[in-house]
Amino acid sequence: MPGSLNTDPSPPFDILRPRQWLAPLVFASPHSGQDYGQAFIDASRLDPLALRRSEDAFVDEIFAAAAESGAPLLRARFPRVYVDPNREPFELDPDMFEGALPAHINTTSSRVAAGLGTMPRVVTSGEEVYTDKLHFDDARKTIEATYIPYHEALKGLLEEAGRQFGGCLLVDCHSMPSVGGPMDRDPGFKRVDFILGDRYGTSCAPEITDLVEQTLQSMDYAVTRNNPYAGGFTTEHYGKPESGCHTLQIEINRALYMNEFKIVRSEGFEKLKTDISHLIDVLATIDPKTLVAT
Repeated sequence: MPGSLNTDPSPPFDILRPRQWLAPLVFASPHSGQDYGQAFIDASRLDPLALRRSEDAFVDEIFAAAAESGAPLLRARFPRVYVDPNREPFELDPDMFEGALPAHINTTSSRVAAGLGTMPRVVTSGEEVYTDKLHFDDARKTIEATYIPYHEALKGLLEEAGRQFGGCLLVDCHSMPSVGGPMDRDPGFKRVDFILGDRYGTSCAPEITDLVEQTLQSMDYAVTRNNPYAGGFTTEHYGKPESGCHTLQIEINRALYMNEFKIVRSEGFEKLKTDISHLIDVLATIDPKTLVAT
């Protein structure tokens, strides 16, 4: 069964920092990590490729231009199917564990019910991740070694941006399967190119979401908002425009840039990367005064 990543000398995240922080922006890629520990692979009933299909593969590369535009990019190194930082710290499915879980654990959320808690029970296809049940102490150590440092780093970047600019925009960067899966709210339906999640207008100023939508549409992409993804824990937890922190989740259709079955880049990868670089440049022109809490 998986234990803590403390045995892995590599850190649980990277921060790609600009030479000079010029824009009131922070980018985060929580689901593109590829550090699959052998203990986790051994504990899983799935092969490595099946595990990777839950990954937002290459999203950190797609948004790497953030540093060139004067903003940092935080990227998790641990995989989403191991620990999902876009959940509450302890949002766990009791059916995954030997014995009862402590009283403070959230065992009743809709995400837990779907098998997609902080340590997922299933992958996006609905297949079970683990061969055997886990022990809570192992899960606690794992979360403390991965999830907690990731969010401490994210909080630190947002506080740093707030001190420097007075307010900031957090862009939470994701990708999505091109067709809704059995665990999704839109099973079997083809998806548009981009979905913007702003918690139905509560996590980000409308004019910022408008700017992102219009910029993407100007490059001939089909864009919708909040359906089926309105934003997860990160958007809900950090998106507080009234406090000067705006948060917008961007979901990219994987068919634009990769072979979803083989997890390899497609011919569209470089074009998408160029277009995202343009979007980042546009966001970098946002006047910090528009982000400051009033």
